[in-house]
Amino acid sequence: MAGGPASVEFRAVVKRYGAVTAVDGVSFTIEPGTLATLLGPSGCGKTTTLRLIAGLELATEGQILIGGRDVTRRAAAERDVSMVFQSYALFPHMTVLENAAYGPIVDGTPRKEAHAMARAKLELVGLSGFEARMPSELSGGQQQRVAVARALVLEPQVLLFDEPLSNLDAKLRRRVREDIRELQRRLNLTVVYVTHDQQEALAVSDRVIVMSNARIAQAGSPRDLYERPANRFVADFIGDANVVAAELIEVSGDRAKVVLGGIALELERRGARPGPVTVAIRPEALLLSADRPAAPAAPGRIGKAAYLGTHMEYTVTSALGELFVIDRMPSRAFAAGAEVWISLPGTGVAIVPE
Repeated sequence: MAGGPASVEFRAVVKRYGAVTAVDGVSFTIEPGTLATLLGPSGCGKTTTLRLIAGLELATEGQILIGGRDVTRRAAAERDVSMVFQSYALFPHMTVLENAAYGPIVDGTPRKEAHAMARAKLELVGLSGFEARMPSELSGGQQQRVAVARALVLEPQVLLFDEPLSNLDAKLRRRVREDIRELQRRLNLTVVYVTHDQQEALAVSDRVIVMSNARIAQAGSPRDLYERPANRFVADFIGDANVVAAELIEVSGDRAKVVLGGIALELERRGARPGPVTVAIRPEALLLSADRPAAPAAPGRIGKAAYLGTHMEYTVTSALGELFVIDRMPSRAFAAGAEVWISLPGTGVAIVPE
C-alpha cells in the first residue's frame, strides 16, 4: 500500500441538507489498521458519515482528518480512499479484469501495467481464473469480491464498505464477512464498514460506533457495547436486551445490590444511585427450569415458543415483565402455556446509565 493504513478522525462534524441535520456534531477516531463499523437503524446518519469520509459529501461544519491530514475541503479524488458500494457498481459490459483495472487506467496507468495490478488483486480475493468472465456470469459473492479487488487496486489508505452484505443470502453473508475481515488483517488495512446488522458488526469489528438520530449513541469494542451498554437505545439495539425496571438498594464502592422481580443481584454500579434503576438482561442470560431451583428465581409462564435448530426462543410473562429468552438447549423445550422458574446467573445483566 502506498503510505500504509491511515487513521480517520472526525472533529465535531455536522452535515446539513437544508433544514435536515443528517450528521450532528459527530467526533471519533479510527486507529490505522483497524476495522470500525458504523452501526445503526436506517436514517441514523451512518451512510452519510461514510460518504463524508469518502468526500462524496462535504461537511457543513467541523473537521475531517485522514492520516492526520485535514481533508475537510478536499474532493473524493484527493483523499486516497476507496469505496465498495452496496450495489457493487460493476460495469456490465466489461470483463472482471477490465472492471478491476478501471481505476488505474482512468488515472493514466498504461493498460498492461493496470492489468498486472488488477490480476494481483484478483488473486488476493480468490478470483484467479475469472478474469475473462462478465459480471453477469458471477454469483453475488463473486461480484462482491470483484468490487473489493477494484477498490484495492488503487492501494487506498482507507477502504470503505457501504452495507456490503445486504444483497447476499445468509450463508454467503457469513463467508464474505469473514473474507473481508481476513483480508483487512492480512493487508493491515483501515476499513470503515456500514451496516444495520448487529451480528455482522459484532463479528467483524475492532470497534463499533453506534449511531442514533444523527449522533453517536456509544463507541467501543463489540464486547463493551454488548456487556456495558451506555444507554437504553444501545442495550435494545444490540442483541435484543430485555430492558426492565429494578431497585438499587445498596452501594458498595463500584458495586451495587439490585433487586428485580424478587431476585437480588450484585452488579457493576456504573454511576447509579440508590432507588429505581433500569437493567438490561441479555436473552441468553435468563435460565428457565421446570422445577424451582436452589438459587433465587421468579415464576413465569411461556407465551410463545419457537424452535430454531440450535436454540429455542421464548416469550415469557413474569413479574419482571414480558421477557425474550434464548435457550441453547433445544432438547429440553417448553411448550406454550408451561409454568417455569426464571433465574439469573449475573453475567449478561447490566445497569443501564440513565
